[in-house]
Amino acid sequence: MNEETVLQINDSLWIPRAELGYKATRSGGPGGQHVNTSSSRVELTWDVGASPSVTEEQRARIREKLANRISQEGVLLLAASDERSQHQNKELVTGRFVELVRQALVVPKPRRKTRVPRAAREARLQDKKQRSETKRNRGSIRHDE
Repeated sequence: MNEETVLQINDSLWIPRAELGYKATRSGGPGGQHVNTSSSRVELTWDVGASPSVTEEQRARIREKLANRISQEGVLLLAASDERSQHQNKELVTGRFVELVRQALVVPKPRRKTRVPRAAREARLQDKKQRSETKRNRGSIRHDE
């Protein structure tokens, strides 16, 4: 498998470029006459639900993490219009796609509960006693003569 036909997401996932759909549209925003005539914005679509490349576990994780970018039909949609070149925007959106899916598939380590060390507890109590003593010694000075 070479880089032109598949995208390596991580060690366990390779997505064929044939599964990705690209569509060029006109970019919005400023740019004068050039922007009104050229279709330099590139949209990438990937059908997460129909992709044979991902396992059901990976599919569920992707759907959960990228829910705001996936349509009702289960299609992931990304767009890039940063550059004036359609080719550069296509490379940009493909890179973003790889990074997004890679991050979505990262399984967070479960948090291990830890206890506060005895020395830290004792130091905190000692500080409280010291502070209490400082505050207790404030106030008017009595002269018992």
